[in-house]
Amino acid sequence: MYVLLLSAVTKVSFPGLGIHNLPIDRVAFSIGSFEIYWYSICLILAFFSCVGLAMLQARKHDLTPDHVIDYALVCIPSALVGARLYYVAFDWDSYKSDLKSILDIRSGGLAVLGGVLGALIAAYILTKIKKLNYVHVLGTLIVYIPLGQAIGRWGNFFNQEAFGTTTNLSWGMISSETTAYLKSYYPLLDSTSPVHPTFLYESLACALIFVLLLVIRDKVKNSYATISGYFILYGITRFFIEGLRTDSLYIGNTSLRSSQVLSAILVVAGFLILAYARYRDNSLSQKSLPTSDEADLQEDEEICEEVDANMKEETESK
Repeated sequence: MYVLLLSAVTKVSFPGLGIHNLPIDRVAFSIGSFEIYWYSICLILAFFSCVGLAMLQARKHDLTPDHVIDYALVCIPSALVGARLYYVAFDWDSYKSDLKSILDIRSGGLAVLGGVLGALIAAYILTKIKKLNYVHVLGTLIVYIPLGQAIGRWGNFFNQEAFGTTTNLSWGMISSETTAYLKSYYPLLDSTSPVHPTFLYESLACALIFVLLLVIRDKVKNSYATISGYFILYGITRFFIEGLRTDSLYIGNTSLRSSQVLSAILVVAGFLILAYARYRDNSLSQKSLPTSDEADLQEDEEICEEVDANMKEETESK
């Protein structure tokens, strides 16, 4: 996510759509000398949209609004840390001579997939601490990740970053930033041509994934299906969009784009989760036991009963 800033206000055009010279300033407003970027506002809007909607729907899925707040307070910071560490790890040459710059996230350098990994790990740890069922919690809350991604991607538009190669499609985008970037890093491409607005592609795709996951979660009622749905749908989406981008991170000195490799891993993991869920349900059905989420919730109830019993014993002993 490299940002090349030429001026405070950038004129952005979509010539194939008849849209010309839209004035775009990445700074929304200033408090004294401290500038507030549109990118930050997009992230904040994504945060409150996801958390607010999750709180409204929590009780329908055997969670509480307090559970949602707990996970948000842990997973959101972990996602930011994961996004930064992922970016730094695959662009180490830019940071190894100045380690303090690793903390300067205002200059750019957050990777979405790193953020997803950070949030998943944090959620797992918190779930173990709270003695809840990880599959059920993740299957309930993972649907909001693509909603946050769909909103957050618009920060890339205001920064004029995360765009793709040149295109002659009618929705191609061009600005002084895209032209300067192509001149500097892709001299073989025509820098005066419009580029793929890949941030827009991903935003629209994630919005669709969000809707599909809501349907899967509420109709199929199987946490494994919801989790695998996100892994597969977003993995496929990101794999192909990443192939169009001009700012990809690479694995070492290879030609492998790190996000494409991780996206492929997500897709494989999603299908493995589906296979495991089917095997598990078949095994449980043969034993005339409840399947998937019902079994997970039963396990949660047993854990809660055990905790209540222990607390009662401690109270009586006092």
